Amino acid sequence: MVPLLGSPHRGRFHPVTKSSDLIQIIALDADNNCAKATKVELYRRLEKTELQDCISRMPHLCAMRPNQTEQIALMSFQDFLPLAHLGALSGFAVSAFGLRAGMVAAAMALDRLIGEPDLLWRHLPHPVVLFGRIISAFDRRWNRRQGVTGRGRQCRGIIAALLFLAVGLVIGGLLSLGGPLIVLICLTVLLAGRSLDDHIRAVAAALDDGLEPARTAVGMIVGRSTANMDEGDIARAAIETGAENLSDGVFAPAFWFVLAGLPGLFAYKIVNTADSMIGYRNARYRAFGSGAARLDDLLNLIPARFTALLIAAASLFRGRIIIALKIMMRDGKYHASPNAGWPEAAMAGALDVWLAGPRRYGNRVRQARRFHEAGSDADQAAIFGALRLLLIAQILFGAMMVIILVALAG
Repeated sequence: MVPLLGSPHRGRFHPVTKSSDLIQIIALDADNNCAKATKVELYRRLEKTELQDCISRMPHLCAMRPNQTEQIALMSFQDFLPLAHLGALSGFAVSAFGLRAGMVAAAMALDRLIGEPDLLWRHLPHPVVLFGRIISAFDRRWNRRQGVTGRGRQCRGIIAALLFLAVGLVIGGLLSLGGPLIVLICLTVLLAGRSLDDHIRAVAAALDDGLEPARTAVGMIVGRSTANMDEGDIARAAIETGAENLSDGVFAPAFWFVLAGLPGLFAYKIVNTADSMIGYRNARYRAFGSGAARLDDLLNLIPARFTALLIAAASLFRGRIIIALKIMMRDGKYHASPNAGWPEAAMAGALDVWLAGPRRYGNRVRQARRFHEAGSDADQAAIFGALRLLLIAQILFGAMMVIILVALAG
């Protein structure tokens, strides 16, 4: 039996079996002249009939309970239709969010398996290298000191940082058109978990060959002077770099990808690259690089603290989660960076070693507070301990992404 629905405009009933027919009725009632009783009857019939298939295609109708029918019937169909579209859009957004979380988990696994394919990057420029060329071009043209005041260079730097952000958004948006496979490849390339592990592990391995090889290895990943480093200095530099770059190289890119897809990922990576190239507090970049540095600070505000929490959570297996959280909350805010101190302090508490403290840049010594000053001096064993914590934190993060995927898929 085909249900019959009343059309007050025609004074008769006609069959409705498709969602297109339902939309036609809604359009016919757009002038809102339909009587309340007729609307109530219309929705009651919708609930009881074969139109359940039709209703299921409209998220707001499908989610209604029977006792909500009369309340919804008080609305004009003209007002109701945008709500149905809004429900569909919100459902799509949630699905996209879950899909991106699943892609992060897949990309992290792929990155761990294949790392950086050297053969590929011998023939093609890495995306970060391309970002570097763009940033260098702006640096050459806009960071000229002749005839330009410090304020003028600072304004140029702020504009440049915003342009970097826009370039990342556009490139990411265009690449998104390539489909899921292109998106997954880009995400895998721009997550640096395996690369981070390889570089930190190389420092630990170099210590077996003496201080000089270890100084060379750690000099590949830090900007501070390494010439006079002892084993403790080398180990601290490697561990601090690992903690900070777990955020910058893995969790922050993943965070912005989950929130905003490839545009968010590329925008973050180019700004972060700009900070690493021009975000220094020296004579050349103090003014021009401040815009990129502050924008990078903003983009890392949440990911850095989330990274610290995951490092602390990873230390549960060492029985030090409470201490790691305590040191994180107490010492993390004393770093020169508003973000880097949080994961470094959590790592200090998790490993029971002291980190940070004074460090040398050229002929200048930068004084800084030690994190977890009561901890032991760092050594090669502490580097290996940090590597285990970094791996566990990434596993925990990947598991969270899978849980989000499953929860939203259900």
